[in-house]
Amino acid sequence: MAKSYFIIMACIISLLTGCGSSAPATTSTPTIITTFSVLADMTQQIAGDTATVTSLVPVNGDAHVFEPTPANGVALVNATVVIELGVGFEPWFADLYAASGSKATQITASTGVTPLMAGDETDPHIWHDVANAIIMAQNIRDGLITAMPNKKETLTANAAAYIAQLEALDNEIQAQIATLPAAQRKLVTSHDTFGYFAARYGFEVVGTGLGSVTTESSDPDAASIVALVNDIKASGVQAIFVENMSNTKVMEQIAQEAGVSIAPALYTDALGEANSSGATYIEMMRYNVRTMVTALTKA
Repeated sequence: MAKSYFIIMACIISLLTGCGSSAPATTSTPTIITTFSVLADMTQQIAGDTATVTSLVPVNGDAHVFEPTPANGVALVNATVVIELGVGFEPWFADLYAASGSKATQITASTGVTPLMAGDETDPHIWHDVANAIIMAQNIRDGLITAMPNKKETLTANAAAYIAQLEALDNEIQAQIATLPAAQRKLVTSHDTFGYFAARYGFEVVGTGLGSVTTESSDPDAASIVALVNDIKASGVQAIFVENMSNTKVMEQIAQEAGVSIAPALYTDALGEANSSGATYIEMMRYNVRTMVTALTKA
């Protein structure tokens, strides 16, 4: 994003918050701001009732193309803790944080995760491997304890319980995928979001509609669509997948030309609404795996 945009934003934030008031507001309940909904849910599981947790990018929102507002900057100013994923997932965040003048404790949830490459791009979608989600939870726990040492006992206990759930989830996913023959573990999705999932759980990513790890890419040209259609036909894939936070038009065209079906939308870069199948990270992962196995099982 243009630096001038954030200079203007910084001025607006200064007017809204008052000169010299860049320190986090003193409230009875600490405020934690995360960049996107997956982090918000993980953080809520660990923070429990020790803090209020909100997300800059809303549920079903696309963090790749998110455009921050002055209100987002004000939220950062008033936050006790700010949590980002890192790994290049939120290209807008560093400038937003700097423009806000926030003094909140920063946590980078991806610290310690070994990133994968997709061509010449770093793949930021680390949470689709539950082993990485466990590392993220540990980073969130440690950062929150640093920011709120008086809540250490609660945060430690909540994190231990949540990590145990994640370990059970990882085993559950592997057991469910074991019911799908290896030759049928092939994915075609809107953008390249399942690299970590594929690496951990034994899938092949045949191709993606946008051919990129980000949704900022323009729609593919005719030659790219033809190439992907040919790859789908050669792979024997039974269904391809759209995502909860992306336009389905390109994938519908690809499905029609390849003669395959479109499976129910997966939750990828964002959680779904409350009470949906993707309301939490754990629910999202269970739903995605169940949907994949069902759609890719040959009749």
